Amino acid sequence: MVRTAIVALLGSLACGMAVASEDIADQYPQSELYSKPVEWLPGVYSAIGATAPPTYENSGHNNNLSFIVTGDGVIVVNGGASARLAQALHEEIKAVTDQPVRLVINENGQGHAALGNSYWADQGVDILAHADAIEVLEQDGDFILMGMQRYNRDKAEGTRMVIPNLSFDDTYVVEMGDLTVEVLHLGPAHDPGDVQVWIPSKSVVIAGDIAFHERMPPIFEGTCTSCWIETFEGPFTDLGATYVVPGHGHPTSMEMVTRETVGYLHDLRAKIGAHIDEGGDLGSAYYVDQSAWAYLDTFEELATKNAGRVFEEMEWE
Repeated sequence: MVRTAIVALLGSLACGMAVASEDIADQYPQSELYSKPVEWLPGVYSAIGATAPPTYENSGHNNNLSFIVTGDGVIVVNGGASARLAQALHEEIKAVTDQPVRLVINENGQGHAALGNSYWADQGVDILAHADAIEVLEQDGDFILMGMQRYNRDKAEGTRMVIPNLSFDDTYVVEMGDLTVEVLHLGPAHDPGDVQVWIPSKSVVIAGDIAFHERMPPIFEGTCTSCWIETFEGPFTDLGATYVVPGHGHPTSMEMVTRETVGYLHDLRAKIGAHIDEGGDLGSAYYVDQSAWAYLDTFEELATKNAGRVFEEMEWE
């Protein structure tokens, strides 16, 4: 399985991009998970989520749920969108190793990163998140939970909001088994409290939502795209990672996520900047030409929203 996974990963790097589509049906119908975890590098597994928005059909598994087998325990990256989804991931972990899960890391304060915390807390597992993500969960946790309950209906049963019990600001180093794992907050990017999980000995970063390549990067109200670019092109690139597991989509290379993330952000900012210079308003900003990026999943859902939010950001720069 390991050899097959590594060949698949290298093939995706060579081809430039693994195949993804929001129209692909559930790849693992016998499980709550959208896809079965794959060992992309020795000891590093990811269950790749759908590139569509969260739905009842994908059980909210539209982000990557990863885990690291260290030799003396397992580190899980992302709590999952529900207690049931977290339990499904745990069953897959137990099929791979008898090492206990010792730590869960929430990559940000979004529901699909943190709502499964309730399951992991009930197992007695420590949960870590950045201080800014914890602040979001404390302020908006009820709203986040209700949003998941609306689309997930009966699959939301047993899920409650649990705030991580461990917090950090810049760097949190985990020495476990034969691995050193660095949990990093490299700067503002996609969402408050974004973290990157860096394993220097494997040259792999589980990047979270700083990096995209198969689906369009979503720009939220209040996102600073110039800050995102600065963080990406500075400390994130400086890691020198060979392999990148993004928050959404298959593992790939730094070259790919650079092109599809900051390449897109630079292009959109340039288009909006020209639009503002020409006296354009918000209403027409939604329709700046983004057709060069139409191949990215969720283009139809996000392109116009992204343009409007970048206009609102840049008109005051």
